[in-house]
Amino acid sequence: MKDEQLFPLIQKAKEKDQKAQTKLINVFWVDVFSFVMKKVHDENDADEITVNVFSKVLSKLDLYDPHFQFKTWILTIAQNTIIDFWRRKSRENQDPTENLDEVKNHYAKSPEELMISDEEQQKIIKTIESLDVNYQDIIKLRFFEEKSIKEIAEELGISVANTKVRVMRAKKVLAELLKNNEFEDN
Repeated sequence: MKDEQLFPLIQKAKEKDQKAQTKLINVFWVDVFSFVMKKVHDENDADEITVNVFSKVLSKLDLYDPHFQFKTWILTIAQNTIIDFWRRKSRENQDPTENLDEVKNHYAKSPEELMISDEEQQKIIKTIESLDVNYQDIIKLRFFEEKSIKEIAEELGISVANTKVRVMRAKKVLAELLKNNEFEDN
């Protein structure tokens, strides 16, 4: 399509003329789809990305500078959309435990820190033992046995909602007691 035909079409599309927008999409669809397909090698992904590109093109038509080729502008948007696609894809495929050993090593404790941790753990256990039996059970199941809310609910024969409330209350009471014990020991 020649510039003298393209510029009035772009102007009408900017004014939200649906026929002009559709014609603009139809004129450049094959170019954009082919460009995207070369980069992603999957027809469904290419189709989805191309739709996304034209959605961006139509919403950003006001930003188009007529001193540049319209096709180049669209393909730049396509390239950026492809980059976003690959970033999103890599985040979806990333293993959340990938760097776990690195983190563990970073936080490795010295023998002194381990001794302090043992002392703190004894304090926490004594504090837990001073709690109401229901709270003791909830804390033991949730934090020592690392059971899910659903598993705790089944074991105690209560609803999931009730279990959530009990876990929250037990944590709150325990935190308050630990905070108070911290000041008493200093």
